[in-house]
Amino acid sequence: MARVRYFAAAEEAVGTPEEQRTESTLGDLRAALVDEHPALGGILPRCAVLVDGRRTDDDIALTDASLVDVLPPFAGG
Repeated sequence: MARVRYFAAAEEAVGTPEEQRTESTLGDLRAALVDEHPALGGILPRCAVLVDGRRTDDDIALTDASLVDVLPPFAGG
């Protein structure tokens, strides 16, 4: 299972800082997250989603060792 970590507004929308997921691709993961956490639907398209520290396409396969970070845009200067 892939480990998914949520930060800032994404964490608030999901209600937990991290969880284990069984989806096989990043695209499947994105769809499942929005389905299960509707509040994430407005945030996720603006988030940087990193798999093992890198941005990638939705068709990348996720493994038991995958680490997915969901990082909303941060305000600051």
